[in-house]
Amino acid sequence: MFNKIILVGNLTRDIELKYAQGGSAIANTAIATSRKFTVNGEKKEETCFVDITFFGRSGEVANQYLRKGSKILVEGRLKFDQWVDQTSGQKRSKHSVIVETMQMLDSRGEGGSQGGYTESDGGSNSYGGGYDAPQPKTYNQAPSYSKPSPARMPENNLPEIDINEDEIPF
Repeated sequence: MFNKIILVGNLTRDIELKYAQGGSAIANTAIATSRKFTVNGEKKEETCFVDITFFGRSGEVANQYLRKGSKILVEGRLKFDQWVDQTSGQKRSKHSVIVETMQMLDSRGEGGSQGGYTESDGGSNSYGGGYDAPQPKTYNQAPSYSKPSPARMPENNLPEIDINEDEIPF
């Protein structure tokens, strides 16, 4: 089975960083994406809000560099959560995204930074990478806590993304 999602948008709130009993970071926030379209000659916009979760070092990086309103590209997998509401006793559910790769899209002039971060299964981290289509500029500079030798995904593994400038939500 295949479960992969790519979202580009703005964070709707600051990162909430917590640590599990084992010391692993868990960071939660949400992203807003939108699409513009025309119906019967009338321009409309549809916004989608999605909760996102970062684990491990990527959660700490997100907490350090991202704020409400930050532009970001996230790649990850959909997760379906179900629970019973404590106050009403009703069954509740939602989809959220577990982030595997992020690309910060804010320009340096806006107080943000731009760079990619991937948390691989082996526990080693790599910076850089990302997708060229939604990035206005590329910086090959790692954050201040830089790791040696930035790694990039092989070019033949990058998906082709066709994005219309009018569809980008920022």
